[in-house]
Amino acid sequence: MELKVFTLPTCSSCPVAKRIASEVAQKFGIAFREVNMATTEGLSEGLASDIMSAPTIVIDKEVLARGRLISKERLEEEIKTRIEKWKERAITK
Repeated sequence: MELKVFTLPTCSSCPVAKRIASEVAQKFGIAFREVNMATTEGLSEGLASDIMSAPTIVIDKEVLARGRLISKERLEEEIKTRIEKWKERAITK
């Protein structure tokens, strides 16, 4: 599971989104990565995922918030839900 935040240097909400996502990823022990869309690589990755605004928060390939902040509590709930589903699939196999 990977939590990504797509950011831009001109985005006033991006530092907060990055901090929230980083804290939540650390709490749950999942991978975290910031994708700076001001770089060629970051822009390419964003466009490949149809992301054109910042901040955008993505878990694996699912967009949770596009061009807006998401609360830490909501992000934690989203992560918990995905972890529980993953555990259920692992048990039933």
